[in-house]
Amino acid sequence: MKLSIHTHSEAWPLAQEFRIARGAKRIADVVVVRVSDGQYHGLGECVPYPRYGESVASTLTELSTATTIDQLGAGAARNAWDCALWDLRAQQEGRPVWAIAGLPEPVPVETAFTIGIDSIAAMQAAAADNADRPVLKIKLGGLDRHLDGERLRAVRDAAPTAEIIVDVNEGWSIEVLNEVMPVAEEVRVAMIEQPLPAEADEALAGFDSPVPIGADESVHTGAQLEALRNKYQIVNIKLDKTGGLTHAIETIALAKSLQFDIMVGCMVATSLSMAPAMLLAPMARFVDLDGPLLLREDRVPGLEYHNSTITWPRLRLWGQPQGPRE
Repeated sequence: MKLSIHTHSEAWPLAQEFRIARGAKRIADVVVVRVSDGQYHGLGECVPYPRYGESVASTLTELSTATTIDQLGAGAARNAWDCALWDLRAQQEGRPVWAIAGLPEPVPVETAFTIGIDSIAAMQAAAADNADRPVLKIKLGGLDRHLDGERLRAVRDAAPTAEIIVDVNEGWSIEVLNEVMPVAEEVRVAMIEQPLPAEADEALAGFDSPVPIGADESVHTGAQLEALRNKYQIVNIKLDKTGGLTHAIETIALAKSLQFDIMVGCMVATSLSMAPAMLLAPMARFVDLDGPLLLREDRVPGLEYHNSTITWPRLRLWGQPQGPRE
């Protein structure tokens, strides 16, 4: 059966500037893939990520030149195509994706909410505004990273009951990690994500950490997992890294067999990106699918966000069958 494939890019304004260790952004640039068999069509969305050598232009080029999905490596382009194929298959078979994949039916799940890097006072104020959320993800590792311990104390003071995750996006050295670690333990941080650059994370080998350390930029697919066993306790699985839902399921299965805890994460994107990842949430210790909460507005229909609780939408977004569409 021959399929037609159409691609386009979209730009989604953020509610406010979002800053991490590598820089700041005000727009979420995504690529959408539409796969059609002439009767049904499936949709997928991805976020090209410059850290991995991707751009909107390069992703559109990859998608326009590949004749089969197998020609694409792990990354954003394959993710959008893979998710679109899953969505199409749900239409063709008249069954939801989770039933086809042997996954649990999605249930409401709590997501972390991300606070970007800012001044100590601004991050404390943001934490106070979101103190009722169950999990706060705190971005650290900026130019003034020597103040990150104070940022952590300020966030904890403002949100005394929230579980705190720290995400450094490769922004520390081993020396800074050692300096901040006592504060992280003091304020009960649940995980420190990617504290060191991926190419320098050998310093974590055998590191005796009182706080679990998670891999993000250091892990893309199952191919990296074995080498990470003595460095990290948690791995962050993102569909834009694994190259789609198909490979994310495989990567999680392998990670669990190697005794890693799982985090299901996301790039800043719309609910079309979050929906496939939400199917993985039951397998995860941490869920970070707050991308739409950072946008000025989300795709309609989208996942339903109530504070930090994500509920599968009442209207069809992705992954469920319906009648023929144009």
